[in-house]
Amino acid sequence: MGPMATPRLRVGLVGAGEVTQVIHLPALSLLSHLYTIEAVCDISKKNAEHCAAKFHIPKASTNAYDVINDSAVDVVFVLTSDEFHEQYVVAALNAGKKVFIEKPIALSVQSAQRIADANRAAGGSRVFVGYMRRYAPSFWRAFKREIAGIDQILYARVRDFSGPNKSFVDQSGTFQVKNTDDIPSEAGAERERLLDALFAEAFPGKPSTPERRTLWRFLGSLGSHDISLMREVLGFPESIGGVSANGLFYSAILNFRNRGRGGDKGAPFAVTYESGIDSVPEFDAHLAVYGQNKRVSIHYDSPYVKGLPIKVRVAEVNAHGEFVTREMLSSYEDAYTAELQEMHASFAQGRPIKTTPEDALQDLRLFDMIISKYEETVAA
Repeated sequence: MGPMATPRLRVGLVGAGEVTQVIHLPALSLLSHLYTIEAVCDISKKNAEHCAAKFHIPKASTNAYDVINDSAVDVVFVLTSDEFHEQYVVAALNAGKKVFIEKPIALSVQSAQRIADANRAAGGSRVFVGYMRRYAPSFWRAFKREIAGIDQILYARVRDFSGPNKSFVDQSGTFQVKNTDDIPSEAGAERERLLDALFAEAFPGKPSTPERRTLWRFLGSLGSHDISLMREVLGFPESIGGVSANGLFYSAILNFRNRGRGGDKGAPFAVTYESGIDSVPEFDAHLAVYGQNKRVSIHYDSPYVKGLPIKVRVAEVNAHGEFVTREMLSSYEDAYTAELQEMHASFAQGRPIKTTPEDALQDLRLFDMIISKYEETVAA
């Protein structure tokens, strides 16, 4: 008797916007030996029908619960605006589904905790949060291996200057559409109601000012990629040394201690976090770690263009006192493809999930620390 065939998981997508059209649908289609796409919905009927026609999806709807309650769906992808995440994830869990949810998991610590609680009540290991950079082969293979060779971290830098997304999306070859003329007028009111409730939780006892909302949304969108990556490598910071916000450019100093390494265990070091969006079409995202005799960095390119290399660079002094540089590329496989393969192994074979709701919750706790420090700085 031969080996058992790999089961194909049946997917339903809630939300058919940019990330769905440019990233998830193409990736799922190329992984047709692991996934089939059974249903898609979007608040725009035109968007849903466009995706259904282009990717040969049998069912299209404007109602998320048509997908969530569909008996032909095993895994619900929650790809909507952030404020809708909690209600759709919880509903999908209650319907007995497994869930993929795009980051940020939620817009308040309390909302993220409710998702984690619902996942645990459903038996656990049913929610996979989409932090694709952490699944890139160059990250978990080369970068983490090289970091392990640094006895004591002296400094680290987290940078993400993403440039204009549209420039990369337009060159991605995916030809997305973005219809808005058929979105029901009441949808905007529902969105604002949810946002107001979530921000009231995120900023208890404080007014939900545009500055607070903008910084929180920025950290949740672009910042969550970098902060999640940083946490896996360096752990959670002890404190925030300072925060600067100027337009759509943000920076922070985060205070860490070395943990479980050689050298001076527990020795402090600082991490600079810097991120922003301008109109220069260059994607400059990296995590760099500095030791006494070795520097290691990983460099990410735009995820909207498939197959761009994610490289690890090392600069060090060797045993002969010579300066040596090395560059490694573990795979050209894009991070989203690697992520979806890992999720299949988790949902179909029981492999432990790395990016759990509890893990994602740590990002929101750190966002809260950053905003609190920013407000201290502004008030001073």
